[in-house]
Amino acid sequence: QVQLVESGGGLVQAGGSLRLSCAASGSSFSINSMAWYRQAPGKQRELVATITSGGSTNYADSVKGRFSISRDNAKNTVDLQMHSLKPEDTAVYYCYVVYRINSFSNSAYWGQGTQVTVSS
Repeated sequence: QVQLVESGGGLVQAGGSLRLSCAASGSSFSINSMAWYRQAPGKQRELVATITSGGSTNYADSVKGRFSISRDNAKNTVDLQMHSLKPEDTAVYYCYVVYRINSFSNSAYWGQGTQVTVSS
């Protein structure tokens, strides 16, 4: 059974930094893309950053230049380094992993979420 274990959330002052980590286990299939999403109270879940198996990255405009996503393919982990945090970054952050089952199908999983709170 696939498990995504997240860590690294917490409380930080505006301007500070945090690093989130997510470790995927329980599947023999290769991981295609990995991503971080977030959901603030009363808002829809939104994409923060993605990274492909080849290392290509994509970021939401709101975090460009401040956040950096990286992955370790050998360890099946994905990290999100967050700098210059703002109160509006406060949200529950979710890890999202897409496994490649075959040429025609993928299987995606969500982590349990980790709270990030940025105080002003």
